[in-house]
This record gives sequence, C-alpha cells and structure tokens, in this order.
Amino acid sequence: MSSTSTSAMGAAAPAPATPAVPLRRDIAALPAYVPGARPQGEGIAKLSSNELPYPVQDSVLAALTDAAAGVNRYPEMTGQRLAEALASRHAEHGIDPCQIVLGNGSVALIQHLLDTVCEPGDEVVIPWRSFEAYPICIAVAGARAVRVPVTAEGRHDVPAMLAACGPATRVIMACTPNNPTGPALTAAELEALVDGAPDGVLVLVDEAYLDFVTDPAVGNALDLLADHPGLVVSRTFSKAHALAGMRVGYLMAEPALAAAICSVTTPFGVSLPAQAAAAAAIAPPALAETAGRARAVAAERDRVLAALRDQGWTVPDAQGNFYWLEAGEEAARLAAHFEAAGILVRPFVGEGVRVSVGTPEDNERVLAATAAWPGKRA
Repeated sequence: MSSTSTSAMGAAAPAPATPAVPLRRDIAALPAYVPGARPQGEGIAKLSSNELPYPVQDSVLAALTDAAAGVNRYPEMTGQRLAEALASRHAEHGIDPCQIVLGNGSVALIQHLLDTVCEPGDEVVIPWRSFEAYPICIAVAGARAVRVPVTAEGRHDVPAMLAACGPATRVIMACTPNNPTGPALTAAELEALVDGAPDGVLVLVDEAYLDFVTDPAVGNALDLLADHPGLVVSRTFSKAHALAGMRVGYLMAEPALAAAICSVTTPFGVSLPAQAAAAAAIAPPALAETAGRARAVAAERDRVLAALRDQGWTVPDAQGNFYWLEAGEEAARLAAHFEAAGILVRPFVGEGVRVSVGTPEDNERVLAATAAWPGKRA
C-alpha cells in the first residue's frame, strides 16, 4: 500500500523527460497537483479525496448509461439544456441560463475565469492554506498568487485579504467551506468580502462543499449575486451529488462576464453522459436524496469531531465533508500512522492532514487510529 504516484502496472512513474522546446518559466516551475492516494489492496479506507461515501443514485446511473449509447455524437457544446435546468434549480435567486457556464469540473472553470480576466503580472489574492489547485491555476494564467494566511482557527482572514489588494489585484478567491481546513464564511464575512473588494476586482466564491453546511450563520454567495456584478460563484457535482468521476462544474456570473468565460472554455468540454448525469442529479427526487445523504455525512462529521476533541485533538470547525488535523512537522508521520492502520488520508507536509468523512465503519477506524497516535494532538 503506497501513496506515491504509480503507473497502471503499479511501479513508480518515471520522471518526465526534458521537453524538446523551452517552456514558459512559470509553467516549468509549477508544483504538481497531488491527488488523494488510491488504495493498493483490499480493506483500505480511502479517505484521501473528498468523495461521497455513497454510490451514484440509480436514477442518475440510468441516465448516464442511456446517454452513453449515443456517444458517437457530440454533446451540446455549451450544455444549454443543463444550464436551463440549473437556472430552474436556482430560480429563487433569479438565475438566468445565460449566467451559467458549464465545464469539466470547477477547477477547469476557475482556470477559464482566470484566463479570461488576468494579464501577465496581475495578482490574485487567495487564503492559504486553501485548495492547492488555486496557485497552479493562477500561474497558468500568467498571474501571481498573493497568499493571505488563514487564522489560527483555519478561517479566512477577510480584513487581511482585503488589505492585501493593490493596484495589480485582479481577483480575490474564497473557498467556503475552506478545503482543507474546514470552516466556512459567515454571511457577514461573505458580504464584507464582496462589498469590500476594490472596483474592478472580481470575487470568486468557490462553494464546492456548500451542500454539507449545517451552521445557519454560513453565507450563500448566490444571495449576493444579483447586486454584485463583480461576483462569480462556483459549484460542482463532484461532492454531494456523487459524480466526482463525471467532472461537471458550473459558474454563475453576470451575463456579459459569463459569455466571455464561455468563449474561452473547451468546446464540448462536458461529455454527453456527464451532462445527462448532472441533469438527472438535479431532478427533484434525486435532489431530495442528495440532501438526505449530505445530512448523514454532516452528522457523521460532527460525531467524529466531537470524539476527536474528547481524545484531546484541537480540530477547526468543519462544514464540508472533511476535517483537518493540524500536525506541523509531524504531518507525514501522522499520514503514515493512518496508512499503517489501513486508512488513506491527504497529508500536507509540514502542516497537517485532511481526512474525508467516510462510512461509519471507516470513521470508527479513524478514531481508533487517532486514539493510538503517540504524537502531540494539536
């Protein structure tokens, strides 16, 4: 069992060869995105990726299976019918289909947004630690990431993020709930961030985990969208909808900006089965089941957090389907401790580990492992 990158045969992947042509300096210096480790063997609890521990719903599976029979044809290029269905889902916020941009997961859409608005030398303000894809996307767009440390409680420091804006700032990004630390922006914090952004600076709010939020104080960025043309909201089907393997995300923005982002997206970027699966996932019966599953995951999350705190761990508030164990320089050793217990988690070397909420049985294994951890319980 190993968390290192492996090829299809299980051997370590070879180092990449030197490219035949010079690369952009900022691309050559990009850090690799590190996915959650994949199980090697039976009986492994894979809690290294923020996936739903339940399988795809039957109605969604039937829709994508039926659609797969027609994959000799291209899908709708911009996913217009899915955009219309999403607009209906968000009707209470007055969303129009022309405000929705579909893409191959929310990461691809974040990249498209940055490619649309950033010039070389522009700056993008982000919280840190946050989603590790953000600095990569920013560098690919030719911009520079300005990292603002999260608070000791793992929360966005909204005043510091606004203070970090300067003449070169083009975008402020927020992840709520924040991956990997767990806390979410309150409605007041979210409004302060959006209202406080300088003129001409976009605010991207990434709400990939909003379905798991249980704290009534947490904000919903769609409540602000109608009155803030500089706001962009990102959502995904990868988490609560159990469609991580389908790669469907969507942005919501004012129509002119949405049209500009759409112009740089990959044509036919969301496959035919993926569009069909996403459409089935937002049918009312499927949404009701998704909500029930999200409540069950949140209840397990809260149960585990209470048990961890009883064990002596200091754990930040968690509003997603994961939680954060700060471990500092012990992070790699803590991840190895979990691995020895048959549990894969996501280590951030020198900082901590993120653990996704699994089945109750998986979560019990986690609690047994944390109770046996000989190191300091931050």
